[in-house]
Amino acid sequence: MKVDVVSTGNVKVGSVELPDEIFASDVKEALLWEQVKAQRASRRRGTHDTKTRADVSGGGIKPFKQKGTGRARQGSSRAPNHVGGGKVFGPHPRDYSYRLPKEARRAALRSALSLRTKEKQLTILDKFPLETPKTKAVVEFLATIGHANTLIVDTDNPKLSRSTRNLPKSKFLAAEGINVYDILLHERLVLTQAALPHVIRVALGEKTQPAASQA
Repeated sequence: MKVDVVSTGNVKVGSVELPDEIFASDVKEALLWEQVKAQRASRRRGTHDTKTRADVSGGGIKPFKQKGTGRARQGSSRAPNHVGGGKVFGPHPRDYSYRLPKEARRAALRSALSLRTKEKQLTILDKFPLETPKTKAVVEFLATIGHANTLIVDTDNPKLSRSTRNLPKSKFLAAEGINVYDILLHERLVLTQAALPHVIRVALGEKTQPAASQA
């Protein structure tokens, strides 16, 4: 599959051949759902906690005597059936994270990339040079492609990262952090030519090399 390569002014400056097995594969919605679910679960803090009857203060003595009151016997005023007592089967700190098998994660990534390609929401950018961090330059680029909700994937580019940091809908992502959740969260995907080889290696499960810095 051959696609155009554009500049930051959205002018065609060349073309690049994209592998069909990554950018034109079948979109497996079930895998996308599973991977997004796994990523969101892994981001949960899991610090919720409730107090059991052993944790609630007070209740060290019987609230009333065992016999003679006509009431049901009670051993503590902090039992779960009392107001102010402990909670039964409440949530406690736990780890929600889990991972899909490697091939399932790679297939989900290929599905996400293919989905954006089929929707014509994939842009291949030649490069995004910045002399200094400048949000205005990124805003102007987003205006040329007509999308404010964009995921920009490049190699390690601190200036571009800082320029994108204040944008409410768009996001910069280093190539090694490419993932299904962020691709689906943004309407448009922008890949630089420098990031493209790394994305392809990740999608195919090949060993990756450190991305070059553009500082």
